[in-house]
Amino acid sequence: MGFVRGFIEFARVDMPHVPVDERVKSFCEIYGTLPDDKAKIQAGRCMDCGIPFCMHECPLHNDMPDFNDFVCEGEYKKAYTVLSSTNNFPEITGRICPALCEEGCTLGIHRDPVGIKSVERKIAEYAFEHGYVRAQNISERSGKKVAVVGSGPAALATAQQLNRYGHDVVVFEKMNKIGGLLRYGIPDFKLPKDVLDRRITLLEQEGIVFRTSSMVGSIKALENGVHNDSVTEIRGSELLEQYDAVVLAPGSETPRDLKIPGRELKGIHFALDFLIAQNRENNGDCMNPIDVNGKNVVVIGGGETASDCIGVSIRKGAKSVTQLDYHEELPESVDITMAWPDWRRIKRTSSSHEEGCTRLFSTNTLEFNGKGKVKSVKVNKVKWTAPRKFEGIEGTESSIDADVVLIAMGYAHPSASLVKEFSLETDQRGNILAKTEGEDAYRTSNPKVFAAGDGRKGQSLVVYAIAEGRRCAVSVNAFLRK
Repeated sequence: MGFVRGFIEFARVDMPHVPVDERVKSFCEIYGTLPDDKAKIQAGRCMDCGIPFCMHECPLHNDMPDFNDFVCEGEYKKAYTVLSSTNNFPEITGRICPALCEEGCTLGIHRDPVGIKSVERKIAEYAFEHGYVRAQNISERSGKKVAVVGSGPAALATAQQLNRYGHDVVVFEKMNKIGGLLRYGIPDFKLPKDVLDRRITLLEQEGIVFRTSSMVGSIKALENGVHNDSVTEIRGSELLEQYDAVVLAPGSETPRDLKIPGRELKGIHFALDFLIAQNRENNGDCMNPIDVNGKNVVVIGGGETASDCIGVSIRKGAKSVTQLDYHEELPESVDITMAWPDWRRIKRTSSSHEEGCTRLFSTNTLEFNGKGKVKSVKVNKVKWTAPRKFEGIEGTESSIDADVVLIAMGYAHPSASLVKEFSLETDQRGNILAKTEGEDAYRTSNPKVFAAGDGRKGQSLVVYAIAEGRRCAVSVNAFLRK
């Protein structure tokens, strides 16, 4: 325990951040890393609970009490050893994880919780700066080969773990750069791509081989809204013949569409069409073809992707940004004794929301209007009658000006093209079917094919994807060692 009275004497200190009026002028990272003195105090607030609910709430089960203690003592090398033993990419989760651990912090019952996320980021950045993060030398090789399809957080975690188990790993990615959602879906102001590149370089140094612009399956069979840079098609049968095991970690890529009158009008786009194009532009590849400068932007959806669209639109000079969410507006607080230690169902305001947008809740989109190009969106208010059912409220119809509409309603399942390539069974939603417990954990209906991440679980958080990748690697390793 860092300070005996740390949780009493010291208040929570959040990560430093760039003021709104400055940060909206660029795509530079919003948040910074705690300085040494503040990190020491923040870590010292940890009470080293007898039952650390923070560890329980974290999908990776990071050992927060131990690494907090080491940070408080200035032992960053030991802190990184503890953190990296359960988390492959703490420099990433320390930036974009919603911090489920902090919801479970015992201190949060009656005070502000320990800033675990800020400490995690501090450990990772300190470790990189001081040379503690190095490519591991794999001294013994098993002679087994594994193909990993996809290069998002689940795929990269699986690849790194399997490589460290001694297997030869080749990662196949249909886009022209490695990273999946981390590179193409998340804006630079949340996750600078040099942070990702720094980690990928280490993975390459450890012996992982990356093959980009390589589509496993049929390019023509990809659904509308699924992006692809491939110049090469690879048959699933080839992978099954050439590799001892195949891991599918494609993410949940197929966007949910809004098939209402006017959907064919120009100016209506899937969220990732906009976000991927902007990440490419920021990387110097090409200009974002979706121009929102001086225009009224409507974002449909209430999740993180919608929030990212808001932040990017503001930085690109949108005249106005309106977010439509058909869910009810949640309270800003709840009775902590009834909710703790789980994730609380409260209204949350993202950094993009802080930058200026109109948020409309209990609002359903009825139709898009315009002549050839969208000009407005017709909406109405709704009331929920059951967990998954709502009905419109008569007399509440209205129209919202819209020059650009971004559909950010989530993702249904991985591309059916990949699933069909291996003739795999799926669940009712189209996700790759694979259980997570027992001897056949993460194994699909094909005994040589395993699945992990959003493509199996359904759309979720990066931290869950990393956790699934690690656990899938354990199962694949056991299969290969038989």
